[in-house]
Amino acid sequence: MNYAISVAQRASQSGRRVGVALVSEHNELIYSAFEGEARGASWYRTLRSKIQELGTPSAHSAYLTINTLSADCSFELGELLKEVRIGRVYVGLPDPALTSYLDDDPVTARGLTHRFPDDLKREILEQNRDLYAASEQNIECNPHYSTHRISEAVSSRLKSKGFALSRSDVNANRGRIALASLICQRYGIEYNEADRAVNDALSEAFDAKYGTYDYAYDARAANLRWTDDFMSVYGRSSTRPLSTVNILNVGVGGGYEAAALFSDCPQITFVDIAERGLANISERIPSSRTVVSSAEDLSALPEDSYDLYVSLRTYNSSFFDTSAAALEAHRVLKPGAVIIVSVANGFLYTQRGCVVPGLIIPGTDFVDLYRGMDTVNLIGAELDCAGFKDIRMFPTSTEIYLSAVTA
Repeated sequence: MNYAISVAQRASQSGRRVGVALVSEHNELIYSAFEGEARGASWYRTLRSKIQELGTPSAHSAYLTINTLSADCSFELGELLKEVRIGRVYVGLPDPALTSYLDDDPVTARGLTHRFPDDLKREILEQNRDLYAASEQNIECNPHYSTHRISEAVSSRLKSKGFALSRSDVNANRGRIALASLICQRYGIEYNEADRAVNDALSEAFDAKYGTYDYAYDARAANLRWTDDFMSVYGRSSTRPLSTVNILNVGVGGGYEAAALFSDCPQITFVDIAERGLANISERIPSSRTVVSSAEDLSALPEDSYDLYVSLRTYNSSFFDTSAAALEAHRVLKPGAVIIVSVANGFLYTQRGCVVPGLIIPGTDFVDLYRGMDTVNLIGAELDCAGFKDIRMFPTSTEIYLSAVTA
């Protein structure tokens, strides 16, 4: 992967900087190419010329920094895969011109396609800074998300507590345990003290961002039928009316979704790390129970107690431990109970009233078109490890749902 990025560095700074490398099963380089290596030619045309000249029937792996679109809007990686048998394909970023999912996209169509890690994606963005900054995938199209960054808020709040960590420190240690461990190492304090500081910083940061969240900036403003989407997912997993089941809603945020979905549900418990959202939902649904806690630690709740666990747009949150949350979800649910989680998969382009699909790459202003699906696949694997079965995916225009049942 690093080699493909270094190859891309040779491309002209005035254009698209793309690199590709084909390697053997022994990790030996077969061919490499970069955008503009041959005057006026794309990386694919250059690589294709090398293949035609020297020949290669197959490659063990291919590493491509950007999944580029050609002038006729076809995927150049797709053309390569028609000519060369490749066992595993690794892709860094989508082309900045790609603003929606296309049927012939090899990244979403092929089961053998994998992604570069986030630190390398950030390098590719830096190589193509102007190109991506001018694209519709830049979150400056949504003022709320471009000005409210969890990593910046956490860094600021930790500094106020005497722990001066930079934004890059926070982005490099995005798990709660990792961040607390860094503070222990740097300041020589006990882990419990560091963990409390991280927990308080996270609570304050999420409270500030979502406690009084203005849904005029939410992608669901462009999908007024999002409640129908949720009910459709629930209806495929259970025949019981929501009003008759004992519900646990984890990560309630400002309470907007909960009020829209669960106002008529008498048996419901709301959980969140931030107190402001819980206060909001208590006012809207006075009969509900509220618990201040994280999804990763539901020790205040008894096991085998709930019929339905719902967590919307929480499992893709910053600093979230999906494995621990899935295990806790399984513990508190009754046998045969249902879990429904969702991953946000778009940002509202506020000036145009349309949705920019994808999720933000941490530490950047870029919305990665593929990140929502990547995240869902990881969550599904964690649900499977936690003991859930019948895991199903339901994509919608603004988010992707996962449902499963306890064994």
